[in-house]
Order: sequence, then C-alpha cells, then structure tokens
Amino acid sequence: MKKKGLYLLLLPGVLFLTLFMVIPIVLTIASTFYQEGSFTLQGYLQFLTDKYFMKILLTTLQVSIVTTIACILLGFPAAYYISKLGPRKKGILLALAIFPLLTSSVVRSFSWMIILGKKGLLNSSLLSLGLIDKPLEILYTPTAMMIGLIHLFLPLIIITLVGVMENIDPDLIKAAESLGASKFTAFRKVIVPLSVPGLIIGSILVFVGSLTAYTTPALLGGKQRVISTFLYQNAITLNDWYMASVIATIMIVITFVVIYVMNKLATKLNPKG
Repeated sequence: MKKKGLYLLLLPGVLFLTLFMVIPIVLTIASTFYQEGSFTLQGYLQFLTDKYFMKILLTTLQVSIVTTIACILLGFPAAYYISKLGPRKKGILLALAIFPLLTSSVVRSFSWMIILGKKGLLNSSLLSLGLIDKPLEILYTPTAMMIGLIHLFLPLIIITLVGVMENIDPDLIKAAESLGASKFTAFRKVIVPLSVPGLIIGSILVFVGSLTAYTTPALLGGKQRVISTFLYQNAITLNDWYMASVIATIMIVITFVVIYVMNKLATKLNPKG
C-alpha cells in the first residue's frame, strides 16, 4: 500500500511531462519521416549533404566542446577550493557563483557586447596600454559565443562539483600522503576519480546547454550561425517547419548520444560508481 501511495505521488508529474514534453517530442520526430503523406528521409539527406548545414553543425559542436572543456578547467579548481572552506565562507562563495544565474542571459550578453566590441572596454584598455595596434575582432565570432556561454554555464559545473567534493573523506588524502604520495599525486589519484560523477553530470549540463542555447549565440554570434539559431531561422523567418523539425530531431539525437558516451566514460573512469 505504501508503494502504491508513492506511485500516486509520481502520477501528476509523470502525466505533466508526458503530455507537455514526451508527446510533443515524439510527434516532432515522427513528422520528420513523413512529407505530403509519404515516408521520406529527404530532410536528413538534405541536412547531411549540404556543406552550409554541416558547417553550422560543426561550429555548434566546436563551440559546445570548447565551452565544456573551459568550464571544467576553470570550475574544477574553484569547486575544490570552495569545498574545503568552512560553512560560512563556502556559503558566500557559492552565492557569488550562483549570482550570474540570477541575471537574465539577455543582460549578460549585452554586457559582453559592450566589453568585446571594437570600441568596447577590452579593446580600449589594450589600445591604451599599447598592447595592440588595432581593435581585436572578437564580437560576432564563435570566440564571443564561447565567452558568453562559459559565463553562462560555469556556475552549473562549480555547484555540481562542490556537492560531490565536499562529501569526499579528507582522511583518504591523508592516507595517500602517509603512503608516500605527493599532494598532486594524491589529488590526481583520489580527488579526481571520486569527483567523476559530478564532473560527468556537470559536463553534460554544460554541453547540452551550450548546444541548445539561443539567446547568447544570437546576440554575440551575429551572422555566425549555430544549430539553435538556424532552427529559429527556419521555423520563424523561413516558415519551414519541416526542416526545423529535422534540426530539432538532430539536436535531440546528439544530446542522447552525448549522455550515453559520457555515462560510458564515467563507468570506465570510476567502475565502482
């Protein structure tokens, strides 16, 4: 009876997700295989054989992968430092880490436009210091998109890693050092493997978020297309809902493939979970 009661508590959430997420996704995917009443793969063939479409896909993957790697490199040491602090200092730093998430992505993107523009803060500072002869062209490039996305998603990986690292027993480090391991070796052999679950979850959140983000690439990328802005262009500007559905399906497939690969990687790096 208790189990039935628990299942009943799950029912509203399951029904909501089924009606407003699962069914629309299934219908969207199914619509890509039918055009004018007959089965077709034309949309996928057109996407995969068109150089322009493939360039957009490769740019999207490049931006997502670089953003994920940068967030790992920046977030891992920050999360480790925060996890070793006392409750008061940890709370303050976590609040500062979470703060960017409380700001609209539109506001953050416009801020980066002011910083990265030809007459922006960055170029003005470098020119005044004599480090460059002419303004750097960063805005409206994949680099600008990466900077904006790192700012957007870095808090996610820090929060995820802190939650894992603060539960690692400090005695494990002491035991490794007592057996002759240096601090770096102990960190590499103990902390890193035990942090793999949080690292994988954070990486998935960052990669999928970067893959599907629209506002930041649209504002900082300019004419540079990524798959999310390309989907919007087909659906709203060109009114080509069939191709938009194909693009959405490709995004869904990439997401599931990445989750599968990352889970396999997590199992390989940390077999005991």
